[in-house]
Amino acid sequence: MMERTNREEETSSNTDLELSEPPLYRVLLHNDHYTTMEFVIEVLEKIFHKTASEATGIMLAVHQSGVGLCGVYPFEIAETRVRLVEKHARDCGFPLLCTMEEV
Repeated sequence: MMERTNREEETSSNTDLELSEPPLYRVLLHNDHYTTMEFVIEVLEKIFHKTASEATGIMLAVHQSGVGLCGVYPFEIAETRVRLVEKHARDCGFPLLCTMEEV
């Protein structure tokens, strides 16, 4: 019976480990004088899965403030979305800048 108690203690101590949340990153679009508002909305809808209304709001923030928040994601997702935006923008002839920063 003593052996079983030790195994239970081992199992219990193994599951008591604290897991921390992964760091999160803001993905940002930056204003420029060449990328069209329509293209920014397209990017927000296709890559960030925003509704037309959400995309329009973010596009206006980019246009008026110089930067707009697309979303907050774990590192790998944020990095992938930044790369997707930049590739799509370059393929379409736009210099749209997309960056990420730790929250």
